Amino acid sequence: MIELKRTVRLCIGTSSGAGSTLPPQMTRRSNTFSAWPAMRGLGRYLEIDVTCHGHIETETGYMRNINQIDEAVRDHVLGYLEDLVSGPEDPAGIALGETMRTILRRLEPPLQDTVACLCLRLTPYFSLEIRSDGMNHITVGQQYEFAAAHRLHQTHLADEKNRQLFGKCNNAAGHGHNYRIEVSVRAPIDPAGHVFAVEELDNLVADHVLEKLDHKHLNIDVPEFADRNPSVENIAQVIWSLLEDKLDGLGSIAGAQLEQITVWETAKTACTYRGKQQAGGADN
Repeated sequence: MIELKRTVRLCIGTSSGAGSTLPPQMTRRSNTFSAWPAMRGLGRYLEIDVTCHGHIETETGYMRNINQIDEAVRDHVLGYLEDLVSGPEDPAGIALGETMRTILRRLEPPLQDTVACLCLRLTPYFSLEIRSDGMNHITVGQQYEFAAAHRLHQTHLADEKNRQLFGKCNNAAGHGHNYRIEVSVRAPIDPAGHVFAVEELDNLVADHVLEKLDHKHLNIDVPEFADRNPSVENIAQVIWSLLEDKLDGLGSIAGAQLEQITVWETAKTACTYRGKQQAGGADN
């Protein structure tokens, strides 16, 4: 069994989708890398990751032809999303949990029930994920940033050994990063099809993480790093510890659980921590 993920990019809300009367030269799918339908005005840009699972076909070497995934999204999901955003309902009141379930169900017949996971990115930094084996829950991912200084240094090691281990990062005055983090929370879908409002998560992260870490020298200003090196690995674990018992504050939906924390130290370096239980009990 293998998994295949395909990203489909769409622009909606500009009368360029299903049922459009645009001339053929404007509906030709010549740039699906950017998005199709293309952005023609002030619309909405969405990315949908469809993950299918199955076995490799002997004849083709495919598990699933990616063109079939593209067509399934554009034939069975695009019009539904266009109707949602252009309908009379306030977009802010749309039940996102039920929307995700509906999208997944619409994709199941054309993809022969091979869809394992669906991820909808509403912005480059905010995503919703649902799995076919967990249709009553959504994983919400939201990203944040903070700036901080740190010094990589182990007090039990000699200065020369620290310089050998950490190089420039051992500079006595420290150095800084613009950190980016993603907080992923798994939460139940309520009977009306809603999940918690993302602003609730924003407030929790602002109060318990950003207030503590932003524009601080981690070694000096943050007690959690008094006995641990503020590496990106340890920063991910500390952020987890700052949030794991705070999710009762997501008051609109009971039962939310922290799923993972990802910290980007640079564009090329990131660490993901899923807690001791998910990591098999090891603190790594």
